Amino acid sequence: MAVEEDTLKSPPPPTEESTKESSVPTESHPLEHSWTFWFDNPSVKSKQTTWGSSLRSVFTFSTVEQFWSLYNNMRHPSKLSHGADFYCFKHNIEPKWEDPICANGGKWTMNFPKDKSDQSWLYTLCLLALIGEQFDHGDEICGAVVNIRGKQERISIWTKNSSNEPAQVSIGRQWKEFLDYNSSIGFIIHEDAKKLDRNAKSAYTA
Repeated sequence: MAVEEDTLKSPPPPTEESTKESSVPTESHPLEHSWTFWFDNPSVKSKQTTWGSSLRSVFTFSTVEQFWSLYNNMRHPSKLSHGADFYCFKHNIEPKWEDPICANGGKWTMNFPKDKSDQSWLYTLCLLALIGEQFDHGDEICGAVVNIRGKQERISIWTKNSSNEPAQVSIGRQWKEFLDYNSSIGFIIHEDAKKLDRNAKSAYTA
C-alpha cells in the first residue's frame, strides 16, 4: 500500500549489528483490533472541492511490533505541514462523517500550543491500540486524529453513538485523566458540526 511521503522520515542506514538483530525471529504481539493510519495531504486539499477527497490510507497494523515500526519512521505532529490531518482509526472504519459507523457519532477534542502535541498524540495512540483497550467503553471508539493548524494543534477521539451520554462522558473523562489534561474539553456531535460548522455547541463536557 502506498505511503504518503509527508508522513515519513528517512530511517538511519542499517548497521552490521542491526542487520544481525533483524534476522533473529521475534515474537509477535497481536492487538485486539487492527488499526489504519490515514493522511490528508494539505498540498492537495486546497485543489479539491469535496472534503475528504485528498484523504489516503497509509498503512494498517495489527501487532505491537508493526505499530512501533511505523511510528518510529513517521513524522510526528510537530513535523507535519500546516493544514495536515493524520488519523489512526480501527480497520474498515473511514475517518469521515459519512462512514456508517461514524455517522451517528461525535468527537472529543483537546487543544495544544503549536508543536506541543507529539507526546499526547503518542499517548493517545498507545491508549487506543497498544495498552489494550484502556477505555471502559472502548467499543464506542472509532479512532483518533491530530489536526495541524496555524497557531495550535488539535487531537480528537471519534466515537460511534453520540446519544449514549454515559459512554461519551466516560471516554472524555478517562482520556483527560490518562493524559493529565487539566482544561475542560467538549464533545461535538458530527451532525451538529455538519449543519453549524464552527457554531456547533458541545453536547457534553468533561
